[in-house]
Amino acid sequence: MKWLKWFGLVLGAIVLILAVVPFFITLDDYIPRIEKEISARIKEPVKIGSLRAAGLPLPHVTVSGITVGKTEDIKVGKVTVTPELFSLLGSTKVIRSIEITHLVLTQKGFDKIPAAAGGDGGKPGKGKSPTPAETPAVRVQSIKLDDATLKLDQATFGPFDARLELAGDGSPVSANIVTHDGKLKATVKPDGQRFLIDATAKGWKPPVGPALQFDELAIKGAATLNDADLSDVRAKLYGGTVVGKLAAGWKSGVQLKGNAEISQVEIMPLLKALGRPATVSGKLNAKPVFSASAAKADQLGSALKLETPFDVQNGVMHGVDIRKAASLLNRDGGKGGETRFDKLSGHLAMDRGTRRITQLNVASGSLAADGAVTISPRDELSGKINANVGGSVASASIPLNVTGTVQSPLLYPTGGTVAGAAIGTAVAGPLGTGVGAKVGGWTEKLLGGKEKK
Repeated sequence: MKWLKWFGLVLGAIVLILAVVPFFITLDDYIPRIEKEISARIKEPVKIGSLRAAGLPLPHVTVSGITVGKTEDIKVGKVTVTPELFSLLGSTKVIRSIEITHLVLTQKGFDKIPAAAGGDGGKPGKGKSPTPAETPAVRVQSIKLDDATLKLDQATFGPFDARLELAGDGSPVSANIVTHDGKLKATVKPDGQRFLIDATAKGWKPPVGPALQFDELAIKGAATLNDADLSDVRAKLYGGTVVGKLAAGWKSGVQLKGNAEISQVEIMPLLKALGRPATVSGKLNAKPVFSASAAKADQLGSALKLETPFDVQNGVMHGVDIRKAASLLNRDGGKGGETRFDKLSGHLAMDRGTRRITQLNVASGSLAADGAVTISPRDELSGKINANVGGSVASASIPLNVTGTVQSPLLYPTGGTVAGAAIGTAVAGPLGTGVGAKVGGWTEKLLGGKEKK
């Protein structure tokens, strides 16, 4: 069995050489040349900290301390490239894996990726087009991304890990993304000219846009390089559910459109997440249809158009007391109180920050109110409602002007109503107040013409 002993000694010597030799071989002399070639290719300055080769567990090359851009828009802690050793002798070099660790990508770096990917090296020459018969010079089997972070202008996403599996021709087979906290998982698979998306999240808050807290979120759809069609979006949040679909495009500017069905969602935390004054509580039901078009994604909020019927059940309007405001003796416009209701319903139309609520109806026991209110982009209120508080001196419908702001609303009886009430009181005493107010309201409508929308 001497041959077995001899083979073991030879194998041990090979392993020792693979482990020890890289410490005596430096590749740093090649760094300036590599930096120059990559910089010329992507038209951005590139810096490399160190370059080394190793033989175990498989022969590989490690590049560390990489920065791209004058302000280090892209930073990479380490890139490890593991080739198929014998493929280096053939026409097609096969890379088993590329492992990228500690990637930090800023907004500037993210914006530069399309231009870098479209360099001369990625385009066929004039009059030429790639054919299936052409053999690729390099074929990568998998790409691993560990501990990556996107630092965008408005938010940070990560750290997260990603895995990209590639077919023999270099085309993607699948990509998987998972955040380090495990709250978000996503899979992307090619399907002809588009990519199928399947994402799930639990206890997750999106890094951009409204600070919505999703208990559960599931998204299925398809995307191309220019648009996305998320045909199935389902979410659980704030005690209720949302089901809908969303389409987006970004080839020229950014476009957004979709619809949803909202059921039994607590409206107060929803308003807070949307950055709106939380002046109403209760369970919201709505069926919004929305769209937006803007030059940049961060301008979509101000360009949003939305329409929906809505109702809020078993809630409170904070900051105003309609019963108190309907009292002709009240002088503070019902300010600072609250109005409890069984149901608050209406139709909301929103266009570039201006919200118009029509068909407004408030029902709560002896209280009934209806009307229309407009909210300006600055949250200033204008409009009119008719309040009827049964069993009081003002049991007639009292027209109330709506003023103030969303956070500090004010409701005052109209001028005609106050004048009519004063005349009724003078003629018939307290019993004539309600009748006079009602007659005053009628008179105001007859003499005032149509109410402005």
